[in-house]
Amino acid sequence: MQPYLVSFVSRNREEILEKWDEQLKGIREENYLDSISDSVYENTNQTFMNYIVSMANLGSAEAKVKISDFADEYIQSGWPLAYFTQGLQAFRRVIVDVYSSSSANIKEFMEVFHDLEEWTSGIINQLVSDYTGSWETIFEMQKLSLLELSAPLIPVFEGVTVMPLIGTIDTARAKLIMENLLEGVIEHRSQVVLIDITGVPVVDTMVAHHVIQASEAVRLVGSTCILVGIRPEIAQTIVNLGIDLSEFPTKSTLKKGIETAFEFVNKKVVDL
Repeated sequence: MQPYLVSFVSRNREEILEKWDEQLKGIREENYLDSISDSVYENTNQTFMNYIVSMANLGSAEAKVKISDFADEYIQSGWPLAYFTQGLQAFRRVIVDVYSSSSANIKEFMEVFHDLEEWTSGIINQLVSDYTGSWETIFEMQKLSLLELSAPLIPVFEGVTVMPLIGTIDTARAKLIMENLLEGVIEHRSQVVLIDITGVPVVDTMVAHHVIQASEAVRLVGSTCILVGIRPEIAQTIVNLGIDLSEFPTKSTLKKGIETAFEFVNKKVVDL
């Protein structure tokens, strides 16, 4: 902020804090912070207000860094971003209100408003940017974790493993499926791998291409791939698209696939 505005905030500190505190109480209702006790909310308000007022003499760049660190600590504890952005907007409104009541000079008032707008907007934009970036990072990490969970390779018997696939298969997931398949085949010394597409809602040309690539990769490392879960509608789609799956065995159910896998490893299911 400009020196004259910093001086104004310092001279009118008590009035500014009193009016600002009233506006922060309204923000509590808007952001569903009723679960926070009155004492904790009031203490946080006081800390927040004193922190902002104490930074009034800092430049925009330095203020952005300090308020980001301050807000991040509270946001990590569950406080919503809106509390800080709306709180800063309330701070701006209070300053304008107090200043306009003490000065009739329109030109001076507009200069103050412009400086205050630039200072608070810069901090708010920084907070939103930091918060968004943090959530994007979390989202990407969760997405990777879900992808890993969505392409597991499960050993069911010695030499026989199953990879159940559920949901849509895109290029990124197909790459992960390929990596998990090859690593799992080596790790578990699999002779037969069953790719179960029972949970894949749509099998189009792209999905079939990825499955064929995966089965071919498995064959190249010395194992056999069996595609199971071929429902009637999937079989019809494959035929209509002219997709050639003749290079490796296909079965309608996982049970039939396991029975075929046992034949490859010289085992069989017997009734007791």
